[in-house]
Amino acid sequence: MTAPALLEPDEPPPFEVVNPDGPASVVLVCDHASCRVPRRLDGLGLAAARLAEHIAWDPGAAEVARRLAALLDAPLVLSGYSRLVVDLNRPLANPGCIAEQSAGVAVPGNRGLSPGEREARLAALFRPYHAAIDRVLDGRAGRPTVLLAIHSFTPVLDGVARPWHVGVSHGRDPRLAALLRGALARGGDLTVGDNEPYPIEDWIDYTIPVHGEGRGLPAAMIELRQDGVRTPEAAAAWGHRLADAWKRIEAEAVALAASPPARP
Repeated sequence: MTAPALLEPDEPPPFEVVNPDGPASVVLVCDHASCRVPRRLDGLGLAAARLAEHIAWDPGAAEVARRLAALLDAPLVLSGYSRLVVDLNRPLANPGCIAEQSAGVAVPGNRGLSPGEREARLAALFRPYHAAIDRVLDGRAGRPTVLLAIHSFTPVLDGVARPWHVGVSHGRDPRLAALLRGALARGGDLTVGDNEPYPIEDWIDYTIPVHGEGRGLPAAMIELRQDGVRTPEAAAAWGHRLADAWKRIEAEAVALAASPPARP
């Protein structure tokens, strides 16, 4: 017996595409843009206050991504539902794809799922989001394209303060990340992390390995510390800062799209 459809007809779609035909050489994605949970899942058994925390989404990331897309005239794909329902940046085999606990918080609505219930989440949210990214990228065939994923991270994890204002992470090809780090550090007022607070790894990450490395595109993940993007004004300021950094490196970054990395 299959599980019922996850989303009801009047609920928001699983993703949003902003400016799909934007002419910029960069495509933006935001995997953890929303903390919304489908009504059918009854908040996954969590209080509303829990769903506002980082375990459910990346606060501030969507606002920064929208501002950056507008400033660069770039396409942007945003997730529509919480990472706790299904994490769009986790491989399907990773337990964190539908996590039974996150940062020590149990997620009752994710326990004991049947194969049909898991598949309903993938069919409703995971696959449509990644198909939307594929459509945007497929529509740019023959055009130099760079992929940037916008995330945010907690200022303190497990009692340890994280000093970076922003981190830039990469997978196998570090060249784009190195350009971005240099541009962001140029003013001397930021602590910029190199593969911090998280590196990109195939067993943890999905979006950059599949849509970036899988297509041979220069790709990087930008992580913003959440205490720097919590207000609309702060998010807007980061959008401008990232846009300025991109414009400084754009010519070099676009050249990378035609220059495959050296094999190790």
